[in-house]
Amino acid sequence: MAGVKESVGYTARDYMLMAIEEMRRSVNEARIDGKVPPKVGAVILFPDGEVTSAHRGELREGDHAEYTLIERKLSDKNLSECTLFTTLEPCVERGHPKIACCRRTTNARIKTVYIGIIDPDPTVSTKGINHLEKNGVRVVMFDRDLQKEIEKENVDFLKQALERKRKVEEEPLPTIDLPIATSNIDTLSVYALQKFIDQANLSFKVEQPEFKTFLTDLGVLAIDKKDGQQRPTGFGILLFGRNPRTKYKQAVLKCSVDYGESNIESKDFDQPLVLVPELVEEWIRKVLPITKDTSTFRRRDVPVFPMEVLREAVINAIVHRDYSIDGAKSYLQINSDKIVIKSPGSPVHSISLEQLNTFKAPSISRNPVITYVFNLMKYVEEAGFGMEALQSLQLRYGLPLPEYTFQDPFLTLTFPRSMEAVKRVSVQKGVDMLSEDELQGYEFIKLKEKVTRQDYEHHFKFDKKKAERHLSKFVSHNLIERKGAGPTTYYQVIATLIAT
Repeated sequence: MAGVKESVGYTARDYMLMAIEEMRRSVNEARIDGKVPPKVGAVILFPDGEVTSAHRGELREGDHAEYTLIERKLSDKNLSECTLFTTLEPCVERGHPKIACCRRTTNARIKTVYIGIIDPDPTVSTKGINHLEKNGVRVVMFDRDLQKEIEKENVDFLKQALERKRKVEEEPLPTIDLPIATSNIDTLSVYALQKFIDQANLSFKVEQPEFKTFLTDLGVLAIDKKDGQQRPTGFGILLFGRNPRTKYKQAVLKCSVDYGESNIESKDFDQPLVLVPELVEEWIRKVLPITKDTSTFRRRDVPVFPMEVLREAVINAIVHRDYSIDGAKSYLQINSDKIVIKSPGSPVHSISLEQLNTFKAPSISRNPVITYVFNLMKYVEEAGFGMEALQSLQLRYGLPLPEYTFQDPFLTLTFPRSMEAVKRVSVQKGVDMLSEDELQGYEFIKLKEKVTRQDYEHHFKFDKKKAERHLSKFVSHNLIERKGAGPTTYYQVIATLIAT
């Protein structure tokens, strides 16, 4: 692929796919230590569209893809304006005189790096990303579906790397992972523990020693090194504690619905986290207006906003929020125009607002213990932020897509409740200037991320002039950008919503 000028119209995802194809060509060496080498592919994109690629072992047995690319193929090139796409987090340790790939990348002054998956090996895990970010490199993770392809090709490597990670001594744990000195097993709610057992379909009884062992392996309990006693960790208190706010004052979801004319109904949910999703859903069903579903012979009441989407969003706010920010609570706010969910904490490292707003956020969890427990209880998949559920708003229900924004310390997800409400709710400048037809068109492009004029014309059954008029207006209001030329022209949404 070296030296080839790529045709106009490629997106970041296309280069991710190129890196994955390159990864599949890896030539892995047999090692006497029994370690399975990873399959890795890397692609360098120059500002003019030229692309060069490399894979592990391409020119010499054992050589890393980034080394082959930067030092062997492009050693005479200025890479300071280039973008690197690599399927695996760059290594951070190499035996002298070799240089780690993360350092080669920063030495080459590459400003943006797209990374497929984090290397779970304890010598690397997140350290490569941290090195890049500390040196001013913008790091973006591959889309989740592409991460799965990389993981599938590297099953044996990942299995060994995870085993090595388990065996090494961990760095000092964050407070939330540590046993709480003032707590004991009786601090946990038997009701919450039983709820977990029942919903996760576990074979334990609450009082069994085997269940305590299971909770210890899970990270809910830990041995206090000072006295050897088994105590709940911070995660244990949040998930199952009788009174989580005794330790974590910010552990509450504050809900409110504004009916208008100063009529506001509020409710706080500060129970053990495993109980909160169903309690919140029950409250939402009570406060949201209902309509009659007549699609079957038996009529039934349904909320005017799809409950499964709202449930997913609330659970994600519980699972992914930052519980270490003192005084920062989570919020669910409902009024006639919008539904807003605010959770403390910026997006997890290497997840961008652009990825969230194009529904391509990868799978990285801030609170792995909470995520795993909720996964066992069938509340959430470990696959990320419930992106499919958010996309379904337009595909299944004809509702506008939600928007993510961040204003320190809150990540906010806003659901406009109607197309007309988008004008009043969206932080994207220019949206309020669109007609109803144009709003529908803009939402379509947001969902697709990029379209041609023909795509737009055929989807809405517009004539050519009307389609061109809409697209030109979107461009003039900086809602989309036109790329390419002639028959390769396409339009791409500008998904860079930032702090409000």
